[in-house]
Amino acid sequence: MLFADSMSLLWFSYYGLSLLVLLAVYFALSFLPRLPRLVMTWCVAGAMWMPANYRLPLVDEGEFYTGWAPSAMVAAVGFFEHSASAMRNGLLWAVFGVALGAGIGIALWWRRRPSAVEPAPRRQAEEEPQPTRRREPVIR
Repeated sequence: MLFADSMSLLWFSYYGLSLLVLLAVYFALSFLPRLPRLVMTWCVAGAMWMPANYRLPLVDEGEFYTGWAPSAMVAAVGFFEHSASAMRNGLLWAVFGVALGAGIGIALWWRRRPSAVEPAPRRQAEEEPQPTRRREPVIR
C-alpha cells in the first residue's frame, strides 16, 4: 500500500514525473523527422528508466545499505563520491538503457512506417474514362 515515506510511492512518483519529461522531450523534438525523434526520445526514456543496484556504507563499520535506483542517479552519486565501481555500474546500465531505448524507438518507427505500395499497371488512355468536372452552383 502506498503510504508516506514508502519506496513504492517514491518509484511511482518518479515514473509519473518521468512520463511528463518524456512527453516534453517528444514535443520539444517535433522539428525533427519521425525516426530521429523516436530514437532520441526513447534513448532518454532508457536512460531515465533503467534501474541499477547500489551499495552505500552505513555509519557502523562493515554494514551496507543496498537498493535499486535509476542508473543515471547511481552514476551521478558515484561521480560525486569518487566511487569508480558505483559510477561504472551506473554508467554501464545507463548505456544499456539508452541502447535498449534506441532499439525500441527504431522498432516503433519500423512498425508504423508507411508501406511501399506498388502502383497498379497503367491502362491505355482510351480505356480510361474522362473525369466529369463538377460545376459549382452560382447564385446571380
